[in-house]
Amino acid sequence: FSNILKSGKQYYIIFIYSALLMWTFFNKNVIYSIKAIRMNKGIVTKVYVPKFILLLSNMILNGIKLGISLLILQIFMIFMRVPVNGTIIYVFLSYIIMFLLTFGCGTIFMHFGVFIDDLGYAITILLNMMFFLSGIFYDVETTMAAPLGSIIARVNPMAFLINSMRNALLYETAPDLVLMGIWFVVSVILCAIGVRIIYKYENSYVKVV
Repeated sequence: FSNILKSGKQYYIIFIYSALLMWTFFNKNVIYSIKAIRMNKGIVTKVYVPKFILLLSNMILNGIKLGISLLILQIFMIFMRVPVNGTIIYVFLSYIIMFLLTFGCGTIFMHFGVFIDDLGYAITILLNMMFFLSGIFYDVETTMAAPLGSIIARVNPMAFLINSMRNALLYETAPDLVLMGIWFVVSVILCAIGVRIIYKYENSYVKVV
């Protein structure tokens, strides 16, 4: 990719790979959440479990896969002699917010996915657009024309989290802590809204599925 895209970005292999790991986790779990209740019809109709557990269990499974992939990432970093410093803590903070954001969005989409048959198609299109606007292969803020790049890098949560994670991991740069705090609060609110909606309407899921 560094040759094809003519990128002069330092540690470009890790630049891409680290972003793909974060995006893949988010993407897989959000898509799964839309059809989670329908896919687990047997459990939903026969045994009572809080419905968000279906999403949480899938996140844990994908989290294990992510952990294995992160070990591979560490091998890449050792091989390419990427220095590790105190900014590594922001990598963990970025992942924590990403987990919360995934769960919050997932629980909300899980609810509407029960009642809207074609929601999966719409969300897939949205996620595809979001993928190209999240800077997986490039730096959104510096590549796009100003002020568009700067705006997208802040209002697109995945673009912000991916950029924050990579800058802390590879370039010893701390993220915008105020904006990180804002996205943390937003993610927690989404989680609370999603769980509340599911608890409120979960009895009606049995009738629909």
